[in-house]
Amino acid sequence: MALTRPDFLVIGAGVIGLSVARALKRRHRGARVVVLEKEPRVAVHASGRNSGVLHAGFYYSPDSLKARFTRTGNALLTQYCLERKLAIRQCGKLVLATCEEELPRLDELHRRGVANGVQLSMIDADDARAIEPRAKAFQRAIWSPTTSTVDPHTVMDSLLRDARDEGIDVLLGTPFSGHHGAGFVVNAAGLGAVAIAQQFGFARHYRMLPFRGAYVLSNEPAGALRTHLYPVPDPRFPFLGVHLTVKVDGTVKIGPTARPPWLTGARLLVMNRELRQHAWAELRKMSRAHLVTLASRLATGVRRADYTRWGTPGVRAQLYDTRRNALEMDFVIERDDRSLHVLNAVSPGFTCSFSFAEHIAGMIDSR
Repeated sequence: MALTRPDFLVIGAGVIGLSVARALKRRHRGARVVVLEKEPRVAVHASGRNSGVLHAGFYYSPDSLKARFTRTGNALLTQYCLERKLAIRQCGKLVLATCEEELPRLDELHRRGVANGVQLSMIDADDARAIEPRAKAFQRAIWSPTTSTVDPHTVMDSLLRDARDEGIDVLLGTPFSGHHGAGFVVNAAGLGAVAIAQQFGFARHYRMLPFRGAYVLSNEPAGALRTHLYPVPDPRFPFLGVHLTVKVDGTVKIGPTARPPWLTGARLLVMNRELRQHAWAELRKMSRAHLVTLASRLATGVRRADYTRWGTPGVRAQLYDTRRNALEMDFVIERDDRSLHVLNAVSPGFTCSFSFAEHIAGMIDSR
């Protein structure tokens, strides 16, 4: 019955899909909003298999959609968790330079953060150790007090309850199989977004590359680290490098890897030299010992004996542009007056979800 000519049909009950559905329902109280999810529960893929870090928004170029939505999204999702008493660890983050050549890139991150209106500070190595005594900084570090950690599954379960309480029909175990006569279709299918968009005549020059991220869990007790410790990222890739993350329960994990799909992405890897170099680097990260070695550049007392267990691997739905032979670094949306397709909601899509959803709802209303 719910599929009988809905006003809005949203494909995918991930964090983007549910947030868009709620934003549309707020704008159109009397509308029938239906969300389809092919899995029997929410958060099976990227929305439930990410780091849980709410990013502050200083990594991204000021002219990017990421920059536009991350700072606001961080505030909205933080407020949501606090209001609903969902677990959140407001531990902040240090980005640490480890050598002389990283200092200009650290300065650029700080410049971007200031341009994006993000609360952050450039501090010296002594101040970094005052925040986290185990931090290893070469001369300088960035302190981001608004970075925090949540439990993605707890957040997703809450969003599902809210959506249903607000009158949205969320149909689990129901894959998309046609327009169903919907007034408007929103494709927020994550890993499946490109395949669905192509049924509508979109995404002609794109491929979806599912990257796999693995973490190693610490055996140290909760509180072993006070804050997240991140390296200065390589600007060529949309990945933040191996870091130490404080989980919502206070324990620590090292990672992630960012392993590309070896079979489906093999031809693309050959065509893109930088991506090929990245793939070789990721092969080394399949070793726990190597991950621990990388993390030990950021903190004292990081020992192999404390990192013996792999955690649940993460998933990143990463868009690849076949015209430029390059990864898409920002959100990508294609649309017409009947449908809208979120082709790339790459990290920090979870952090951005509430503000990004309002943007999508506004785009639909302006058609």
